[in-house]
Amino acid sequence: MQKLRFFFLLVLLPNLLLAQQRTKIILQGSSQAKVDTKTNITYVKNPIFRQDNAILTCDSAVFYTERNFFEAYKNVHINQGDTVNIFSDFLDYDGNAKLAHLNSNVRMVDPTSVLTTNVLDYNMNTRIGTYTDGGKIVNKEGITLTSKKGWYFAFSKDAFFRYNVVVVTPQSVIKSDTLRYNTLSNWTYFYGPTNIKGKDDNLYTENGLYNTKTENAYFDKHNLYTNGSRSLKGDSLYYYGKKGYAKAVRNIVYIDTSDKTVMRGQLGEYYKGDERVLVTKNAYVAIGTDDSVMVGNKKIPDTLWLGADSLEAQKSFVKNIKLLNKPIIEKDNEIGAEDEKAKEEKEKEKAAAKKEMANAKLLNKAVVSNESTKKLSRKERKEAEQKAKDTKNTSPPKLVADSILLTKAKLRLDSIKQDSLLNLQKQQALIKTKDSLKTAQKVADSLKKIAVSGKKPAIADPKAKAVVANKANPVGKGGKDSVAVFNPADTVTARVIKAYHNVRVYKSNMQAIADSLYYTSADSVLRWYKNPILWSDGSQQTGDTINVFFKNKKTHSFQVLQNAFIVNLETDTTKFNQVKGKKITGFFQNGELRDMYVDGNAESMYYNKDKNGNYDNLNQTVSGRIKFRFADKELSEVTIIKKNEGTMFPIDKMPKEPLLTGFIWKPELRPRSKADVIKGRPKPKATPKTVPGDKSKVGDKTKGVDPSGVRPILPAKKPAASTNPKEAEQKPTLPSKPLEMVPVKTDTGKVVLPKKG
Repeated sequence: MQKLRFFFLLVLLPNLLLAQQRTKIILQGSSQAKVDTKTNITYVKNPIFRQDNAILTCDSAVFYTERNFFEAYKNVHINQGDTVNIFSDFLDYDGNAKLAHLNSNVRMVDPTSVLTTNVLDYNMNTRIGTYTDGGKIVNKEGITLTSKKGWYFAFSKDAFFRYNVVVVTPQSVIKSDTLRYNTLSNWTYFYGPTNIKGKDDNLYTENGLYNTKTENAYFDKHNLYTNGSRSLKGDSLYYYGKKGYAKAVRNIVYIDTSDKTVMRGQLGEYYKGDERVLVTKNAYVAIGTDDSVMVGNKKIPDTLWLGADSLEAQKSFVKNIKLLNKPIIEKDNEIGAEDEKAKEEKEKEKAAAKKEMANAKLLNKAVVSNESTKKLSRKERKEAEQKAKDTKNTSPPKLVADSILLTKAKLRLDSIKQDSLLNLQKQQALIKTKDSLKTAQKVADSLKKIAVSGKKPAIADPKAKAVVANKANPVGKGGKDSVAVFNPADTVTARVIKAYHNVRVYKSNMQAIADSLYYTSADSVLRWYKNPILWSDGSQQTGDTINVFFKNKKTHSFQVLQNAFIVNLETDTTKFNQVKGKKITGFFQNGELRDMYVDGNAESMYYNKDKNGNYDNLNQTVSGRIKFRFADKELSEVTIIKKNEGTMFPIDKMPKEPLLTGFIWKPELRPRSKADVIKGRPKPKATPKTVPGDKSKVGDKTKGVDPSGVRPILPAKKPAASTNPKEAEQKPTLPSKPLEMVPVKTDTGKVVLPKKG
């Protein structure tokens, strides 16, 4: 309200001095006049009054000379400065205050707009018109404004509206509580709750401005833009309607309810044409899943949090997206690709074939059983005998008869199949005919409109649109390209999310970092590129590319492609199980990693335990494929599937922590909560450099906690120095030469690791 008071003050101040000057109303002429000398009242017909630069006329009037006041009736017209014209049925005019009170069919006309109302108070000095019982303004562009109360400023061409304000433009409908509109500039100013409803979108604000001609807008209080299932809000919102572009600044939130996507940041841009949004400055997105996580004693849906320097989300045609098939385990532990459509069709074909065979057996059995109880007719017997002669068949007549019966059964079965196929074809033809009739009717209506108006009408139905296009440009005239082919699959869209630079992901059973990421709801696959690292429980995966697959909104599997390397930290130790290969595939069950396959020059190093759960030796293998099984988040079983070579190091003779070439262990980079995704992990404090393979580099021994936040690390206890010289002499020393390799027996190719305890 403070802004409104200031606005009124600026408008009224230049005219306050003029309001002090009083002038007399002059009766310039009339067709008939009658004066009452006692009261000094003049009754006139068709009078012409004049005051300053205003001319006032009507059919009849009562003029009070001493009061400088008159009452006007029928066809009232006020003309002021050749720019403002006001019409009504009745008028009371006070010449001292220069106030006109107009009633019934009031119209106020200036070069830019027309104001209509039933009751209007107009100040001739300030040129301000006021109505309190409903009014309407229509400008020269055809924009209509209605409200319960209104003030029109003829000098500045501003109109101020209160209560039930509605603005109708060719592009939108604006509903507000308090609004100001300038008929010259077409700018609309909002001072209360306001909705701008477009053809397929809506803008809400409680303070801002909007241009009804250019469709540009700026909002700065409780702003919200919605388009279908999508919405965008921020502290400040800029909108350019004709460009279909919106920009949000500070505390922005982008939501798509269709795929449960929530994107946040401090700067956002929305492009209406391709339904694309770009978020920067602390950008992050929440993607809903059907995985569950325990919070206290209650299960709640597990959300995937994704953060990056820049996030981009948009709708894209599925035909333009390269989809990935989920990996599956085939027979003999082979890894294949899941083609769901082909799989469904194959299953349907198998079921149909099985059903068909069962029906055929039942039918053959029924026919043979029925026919065998009957005697052969004379004609059938002759046919059988003739067939036997022609084929020189020496078999008994009974076998010939049986062959005839079987032939009849097969003929009947073929007849049933043909009838079923014919019925199916008839049903499909009937459906196509109905669709064709509907399309033909739409085409006929459209062609009729074209013939009458000469203009092409908008056609909503794509099939009808294609047919009309063919009619307008048939084959032979426009060439092959003139034939429009409609494929419904081409119109299917899916959500695509792209993340650039400093990508961070947190989910209760999975965390990751990378330089860039790509995700689409069409195949539900997260793709990490450029130095990606993925953590799951106590395992870390690295490679050139990492793909994580979701099925039914649950974590299904992952694949590490090229230079794949996985490190698994043994519980309560600093011992690393290591695996490397060209490709690593892992499968989840109930949110936990269960099976993992390593393919292509598979190398592994893993620790074995004895029956008591103590570490016994370190096994190193090289093969074409290795399978690992996990139970209770620990490595429980290793299976060598293809040809392999293996060695084993006794645990008590290992000189140092063995590492495979390409070993990487970065627990300090692991996102530990959604806060690390939203704000980013704090920069680590400078630590002294350590030699790779040195146990002292793993974890913070002073705190006894693994920086990954997964498992505690037990500080190594150094034995007290012995004071007995004999004991010191008996202490074993490490050999200067490398340890000899002990061959591992791999007859079955399977090594089972005993569970702890």
